[in-house]
Amino acid sequence: MSSTEERIRALVDANLQIEGRAAGSPLTPDLNIVDAGVSSTDVVAFWRLVCEEFGVDIPAEEFAELLTPSDLIAYLDARSG
Repeated sequence: MSSTEERIRALVDANLQIEGRAAGSPLTPDLNIVDAGVSSTDVVAFWRLVCEEFGVDIPAEEFAELLTPSDLIAYLDARSG
């Protein structure tokens, strides 16, 4: 099975345009995706995709605090069984 980071990178590559990042390149762990030019509409769509991909229900209020790859990966890893 792919690591959480690999799965998040695949979702980002397929669904988000991050300024200055080529698809497939490593994610900058502390890059805030909103600061990187991702629209709020795309952030909401990404949230839904993450919930579906990982089989979790992340409350919107919590996801709003997980806008860096490292925060999101740590959150998902902490809840994986």
